[in-house]
Amino acid sequence: MAKNIYDITLALAGVCQAAHLAQQLAHQGHCPQDVFEVSLRSLLDLNPADTLTVYGNDESNLRFGLESLIAVLHNPSRQGAGAEITRYTLSLLMLERKLHKNSKAMAELSERIAKLDRQLQFYELESETITAAIAGIYVDVISPVGPRIQVTGSSAILQNSLVQSKIRAALLTGIRAAVLWQQVGGGRLHLMFSRSRIVDEAKLILSRLSPGV
Repeated sequence: MAKNIYDITLALAGVCQAAHLAQQLAHQGHCPQDVFEVSLRSLLDLNPADTLTVYGNDESNLRFGLESLIAVLHNPSRQGAGAEITRYTLSLLMLERKLHKNSKAMAELSERIAKLDRQLQFYELESETITAAIAGIYVDVISPVGPRIQVTGSSAILQNSLVQSKIRAALLTGIRAAVLWQQVGGGRLHLMFSRSRIVDEAKLILSRLSPGV
């Protein structure tokens, strides 16, 4: 894949989108269903033709993530929702680096995701069964790699098993996006020295989208 700011921005938006979904689920018990489904679907194409293919060849599918990316990089917050989204985003990028060094875990991750295709012959992607299966992949494969991501939110909401599954599923989509970020050339240096370029690119992509689409 080409190493350019467009692909890097899309992939990082995917990470931020996952982080924001997890944050909303933890506090509200729900999140935008269409955005959640886009992120879940990103797990299914492990050999995409390009970065946008992972997100349905539609930039508007990453609107939520692009807006989150701008907030994380341009107006970082030290408290509240913004701080949590930033923490989850950075944690996902760090966790992907741990995963990358663990060939056994990488192989198991690919194998488990491949098995989802068989389950999808019988269940819808957004079904509780598939959500639980995706969450199971996160628990079995990603969590042991460590360090674990500590999700904070409403204690009552976080006790709900379906919400727990959705949060873990969202985090797995963040790992997938973080893998993509590395594949297209993203790295710590971009977060240190190219933040403004990434923010400008995100704003440019958003400017092409129809309002509210």
